[in-house]
Amino acid sequence: MKKINYIILLLLFSGCAKYLDVVPDNIATLENAFTMRSEAEKYLYTCYSYMPRDGSLVEDPAMLAGDEMWALTNPGFPEFDHQLFNIARGLQNTVNPFSENSWVSLYRGLRDCGIFLENVNKVPDLEDQERKEWIAEVTFLKAYYHFALVRMYGPVPLIRKNLPIDVDLNAVKVYRDPVDSCFNYIVQLLDIAKDDLPLIINNPARALGRITKPMAYSLKAKVLVTAASPLFNGNTDQTSLKNNNGTVLFNPNVVPEKWTAAITACKEAIDICHSAGMKIYTYNPAFQQFQLKDTTKIQMGLRSVITEKWNSEIIWGNTQSNADLIQRVATPNVDHRYIDNPRIVSELAPPLKIVEMFYSDKGVPITEDKTWNQSAAITRVAQDGHKLNIRQAYTTAALNFDREPRFYSSLGFDGGVWYGQGFYDDGSPNALYYVAGRKGQPNGKVQPDKGSVTGYYVKKLVHYQNTQGSVVNDYTITSYPWPVMRLAHLYLMYAEALNEVNGPTPEVHEYINKIRERAGLKTVQFSWDNYSKTPNKYTTKEGMREIIQQETMIELAFEGHRFWDLRRWKRALTEFRRGIEGWDIEQSDPNFYYRRKVLFNLQFTLKDYFWPIKEETLITNRNLVQNIGW
Repeated sequence: MKKINYIILLLLFSGCAKYLDVVPDNIATLENAFTMRSEAEKYLYTCYSYMPRDGSLVEDPAMLAGDEMWALTNPGFPEFDHQLFNIARGLQNTVNPFSENSWVSLYRGLRDCGIFLENVNKVPDLEDQERKEWIAEVTFLKAYYHFALVRMYGPVPLIRKNLPIDVDLNAVKVYRDPVDSCFNYIVQLLDIAKDDLPLIINNPARALGRITKPMAYSLKAKVLVTAASPLFNGNTDQTSLKNNNGTVLFNPNVVPEKWTAAITACKEAIDICHSAGMKIYTYNPAFQQFQLKDTTKIQMGLRSVITEKWNSEIIWGNTQSNADLIQRVATPNVDHRYIDNPRIVSELAPPLKIVEMFYSDKGVPITEDKTWNQSAAITRVAQDGHKLNIRQAYTTAALNFDREPRFYSSLGFDGGVWYGQGFYDDGSPNALYYVAGRKGQPNGKVQPDKGSVTGYYVKKLVHYQNTQGSVVNDYTITSYPWPVMRLAHLYLMYAEALNEVNGPTPEVHEYINKIRERAGLKTVQFSWDNYSKTPNKYTTKEGMREIIQQETMIELAFEGHRFWDLRRWKRALTEFRRGIEGWDIEQSDPNFYYRRKVLFNLQFTLKDYFWPIKEETLITNRNLVQNIGW
């Protein structure tokens, strides 16, 4: 039998290191892989090892292949491989696609999941309940790996069963399955798995990160919302995509019932999460030396829902993708006493379009806020009332004033306060750290291969307890598992599905308002009635759809969802063609620094909704057809 390397990926608690236990090649074979529980458990963790590294700047296209974060495209001393930018730059290709590793890895994962499911019943010393849970976990993984492939490639060959080693060659040359068949199979797998999984992890020290019932129900909700969305539901742009045997791979007709199925799945997932004790997270530390102002508490809740591991809102944390490097690359060096710290890279930069996406402090888009005063003045000087958000007496962009709490919790900017980094007393605002980003200042442009290219930073992903010191390379990072799914996301999907079927009912508003309340905002009804130029917007399905989509992009900003959401909504063709803009960071005078500058014009065409299958793969299997446009 073919030898197999077993890699045990122990999913550990409290930020402990990830350990590898590699069994030597001359020992690990399929004959002994399922002879006892301990060996079978190794194979179980091998099945987990193919899980996509969400939040990875190298592997997750949602981080850098879209328009949400930009960085130096040709850094002199890169901290990470910048190849994902090439997708955003229109350099995807068929000879050596940037997505090829995902295709190969996920199909290997499906193969190993199949081997596990075929053999786990042979393990003699495995208790029935544990066997049932292991089967459910791997069945879930099989569903998730198929879903990851469908999001990238559209219709893909389904791996329902592993083929025997002596199979006829023609049986190996599989066809792509219609996209509706793909979604149906994924849901079928999740239905098989979801009720055999534990509601909560009973042994957190050893098993956090393992699949649970809330994860399975929530993934089913996400799958069905995706299947109901315009990219997959009645996409006439894909009508010509057919197998060479004539099988049509996309149904060009809209099926409204898909949204109805999504409603049911979302509500079931919410109920399961609530029964597991999950709730919207608010910042309430057990011990706080200083009494924080409400402004700071709200912002800390919005930051810590991402960075505080295993908080009450996290449905699924990916323990195989810990947020370490991304924090180094996101944060500016805000302790201006120690500005020459090579561990702080300050490179991830939100474009101005993302900055403008956040609401005003009235809870409506700045383009709709009838009280928003963006006069001819480019800059303003921060007064006493701004001191917890903007350094008092500091001159910064007028765009940075009078914005919602998620703006200040998510973004760092020139003059913006950066709470934490070892100082936690907001009663002394002049002692709080802040960004000084103009040329000649501590966070200004001083090196060609370092610093924000737009003038903004991703504060949301940086743990407030990270600290920097006087010693070179002294930057202590508080790591956390990447949050793949949280309860707020589930609420947003439920509201979206409800609105698509029934329009803006009170229940739609209720679930959006739950998100807004944590963000320190008034209800949708109050904000639009009192401050919007289009006060009736929330009363129509189309208007509420727009509100839900913007609320989703704001709430989930920088978490790796915008990239996929713009695709499933079929808005990528518009959004990914807007230029990447920032401030003129080469300037020191604020009147010149705060001039818009186009950094890059994104390249996105209709074919980019789905990625190409590698030419070599198509040559090997002539039954596979290429995606449209490639």
